[in-house]
Amino acid sequence: MQQISILGCGWLGLPLAEHLIKKGYRIKGSTTSSHRIAELESKAIEAFIIELFADKISGDYKSFLQNSQTLIIDIPPKLRGDNAVSFVSKIKRFIEKAVLNSSIEKVLLISSTSVYGEEAIIVTEETPEKPETLSGKELLETELFLQQQEAFKTTILRFGGLIGGNRNPAKSLSGKTNIATPNAPINLIHQDDCIGIITAIIEQNFWGKKINASTPFHPTRKEYYTAKATALGLPLPEFEENEASGKLIDSSKLILELGYEFLVVEGI
Repeated sequence: MQQISILGCGWLGLPLAEHLIKKGYRIKGSTTSSHRIAELESKAIEAFIIELFADKISGDYKSFLQNSQTLIIDIPPKLRGDNAVSFVSKIKRFIEKAVLNSSIEKVLLISSTSVYGEEAIIVTEETPEKPETLSGKELLETELFLQQQEAFKTTILRFGGLIGGNRNPAKSLSGKTNIATPNAPINLIHQDDCIGIITAIIEQNFWGKKINASTPFHPTRKEYYTAKATALGLPLPEFEENEASGKLIDSSKLILELGYEFLVVEGI
């Protein structure tokens, strides 16, 4: 039975772990909250409290990685607030101190299409990265660091905006005013497809790759969020009256090379 360690059993990591367990994988999962250990264990996940810092790792990281061949890194950069720490520094410390001294052979980093910036172009995996936000810059630097490692193969999975579960797109902009870029195409992906794509990567040994993942459904932000709010009877969002647009994420490589068929398209 193949064993996988998931660093970060949150919005995506937890249902992903449940899905992989149903498919016969043994899963070790981490959380930073002691009160969530029982929840993870109730779902047949071998649970660990692991927290990363720039200068140390808190928790039994050796046992968390022991006998796992695959590591999925699914923790977001937390770059605001009093406890903000460089995401790059945390991941570098974890890789150098823990992963390089473990059985891990393959690493999947959950990244973001924010590494491309917001220029109004069609974006493929060949498009030069031009991150504009601090989190985008940190993610790109982390990607490059992982890809340079020779002890394991890394696949970079860049998701668009995440929806599904408790993330309802209709509520995110409902009632807000002066919303920018009304004509920008949406680049969203449902939780079910996030899980499906990760599973396909594992099952097809799709390693050493860099891939975009955004549902091939791209109405404008104004069209999409207005329709979603209307359908639920919520206050309509109000957009700026301008022609500003934004990038469109092309997931053709995902469809062609991985053979993936999206589960949720217009229903997003």
